[in-house]
Amino acid sequence: MKPPRKLHIKSYGCQMNVYDAQRMVDTLAPEGFVETNKAEDADLVILNTCHIREKASEKVYSELGRLRVAKDEAAREGRAMQIAVAGCVAQAEGGEITRRAPVVDVVVGPQSYHHLPELLKRARNEGRAIETEFPAADKFGFLAQPRPDAIRARGISAFVTVQEGCDKFCTFCVVPYTRGAEVSRPVAKIVDDVKRLADNGVRELTLIGQNVNAYHGDGPDGKSWGLGKLLERLAEIPGIARLRYSTSHPRDVDDSLIAAHRDLDALMPFVHLPVQSGSDRILAAMNRKHTADDYREVIDRFRSARQDIAFSSDFIVGFPGESEQDFLATLALVTQIGYAAAYSFKYSARPGTPAADMQETVSPAEMDQRLERLQDLIDSQQSAFNKAAIGSTVDVLFERPARKDGQIVGRTAFLQPAHVMASPDIIGQILPVRIDSLERYSFLGELAAPRDARESALSSIATGA
Repeated sequence: MKPPRKLHIKSYGCQMNVYDAQRMVDTLAPEGFVETNKAEDADLVILNTCHIREKASEKVYSELGRLRVAKDEAAREGRAMQIAVAGCVAQAEGGEITRRAPVVDVVVGPQSYHHLPELLKRARNEGRAIETEFPAADKFGFLAQPRPDAIRARGISAFVTVQEGCDKFCTFCVVPYTRGAEVSRPVAKIVDDVKRLADNGVRELTLIGQNVNAYHGDGPDGKSWGLGKLLERLAEIPGIARLRYSTSHPRDVDDSLIAAHRDLDALMPFVHLPVQSGSDRILAAMNRKHTADDYREVIDRFRSARQDIAFSSDFIVGFPGESEQDFLATLALVTQIGYAAAYSFKYSARPGTPAADMQETVSPAEMDQRLERLQDLIDSQQSAFNKAAIGSTVDVLFERPARKDGQIVGRTAFLQPAHVMASPDIIGQILPVRIDSLERYSFLGELAAPRDARESALSSIATGA
């Protein structure tokens, strides 16, 4: 038997890339690859790239410089290391990657990574292989299914892609150019994936897509299903205790999704709904296709369906043309909505997007100052939201042992980490926890079980049982 080949994947950016990296591992497992944490030990290193964040390309080229040294060292040891660049930077800059980084053997876009085995063979025979087209065939029909042991090793929470691509064409965003047009997977295929995950211990599922609530997959009844109806079907699968989805667009929140939040106990009351700006003028320049009042109305619809629902969002500061008044409108929106968490970034032009041709009018210093003001407001809201839980009892889905001996960590319905002293037997269970204190963003608490049950759990820790 041939010894296994070692595979190292480094992923950047979004949840979609985390999911894609796992599927690359599954695709390459039949080829004899096993994962390693050390790039220098690997026979194949894949950089799974993201083009959303600032200086994404520079980070990739910097990493490729370090990998060139590792590849040269492997050659001196008699090992042939291959290096692949996958993901959105590969899709957007495939030709530039091959020009600037001869060390790269394979360049593959996010819609073609199911072809990795063939591309690696072609690279060995021809010196290099590149595939950055949008294939006509759905890649999900060709991907190897994860092995049961791989699912169990990844833990009780899992991502499932239900939708890819975006048709919105926000002027700052590269996704329509790197991931293509919106495509939704058939309901039956998603249900099969989820049943397989549930059968192997997955308890929490996050449905992901670049614009996940634009989902419109073919249903078993021959009709197109929206995200709300899909969630309703997945909530029926035994073993799945929690459902989430990300990332959403305000324009695609329909009545069925609102109803799902009202009716499904498994659907968590925490929604990531990016708005980007509170200024209608800037929203129009971004081609977001909604106003600030449109966004407020969507929030109100969610809150009418479920009073305990909470929100996170994305914000860009310093977009070309943003004035102080525009920025103050963003602060006003944040103040009015009240977020449990949010992500905020300075505007950074992406080559090939319409905004890249707009004149930047906000100085770097002003961007820094505005970002700090926004983040201070968001941090104060997040802190207040977290502190409000102290002294209450909340349900926690326990995921894994924590760093501190004897502690197990899980997450609340709002994705807040919660630590308790308990036996590892509670992993995979949803249990009530009394929240005693907050350390930065994590809760410390105790299982809110009967006294004898708590003492039994602590006794198990003490005796090593």
